[in-house]
Amino acid sequence: MNVVFDFGAVLVTWQPGQFLLQMFPERVATLEAARHLAHQVFGHPDWHEFDRGGLAAEQVVSRISQRLDLPLPAVHQLVYGIRERLTPIDGTVAVLKKLHTLRQASDRVTGLYYLSNMPHIYARHLEAHHEFVQWFDGGVFSADVQHIKPDPAIYQLLQSRYALQPDRTLFIDDLKTNVHVAQTLGWQGLHFESPEQLQADLALLGL
Repeated sequence: MNVVFDFGAVLVTWQPGQFLLQMFPERVATLEAARHLAHQVFGHPDWHEFDRGGLAAEQVVSRISQRLDLPLPAVHQLVYGIRERLTPIDGTVAVLKKLHTLRQASDRVTGLYYLSNMPHIYARHLEAHHEFVQWFDGGVFSADVQHIKPDPAIYQLLQSRYALQPDRTLFIDDLKTNVHVAQTLGWQGLHFESPEQLQADLALLGL
């Protein structure tokens, strides 16, 4: 079985509401308000284009600041500071380590890959600062290929690049929409909710 991981909110923390509560306390006094602003920042086409590699960090900083009337220095600090906030989720990294060990010892895991929406500056930071990225046999970050999930093209690119057999490929993502697209392409899918749930679901699959 090939196992494919998402990164954000699966292997590394992704808590946009908390980021904004800390960065803009004068603008968002509650977590609900922070979630609303998070949707305006991270759910906007500009951020999707940043994920896709079509906008540089400075461009997305400028656009967010102008569109939402937020101080430019604070938006700059937010966008660039996310690199350090993408911290490993220890429980999921432990699951990955177990699969990595299994990959070396048996044929139950034939390959480990990643498929993640990730702008260039965050992708390069993850590669440079986290050893567990080296446990993968390969993968695709969205900004490197100009496609983002849930576009089927990015899944098909990973599949063709590494000659993955769809029915022998398991995709793990925290967003049900992304998992569903993988399943429509013939992959198996697991919706990630917690490291404990993931470990239990993998055990049912004999992994």
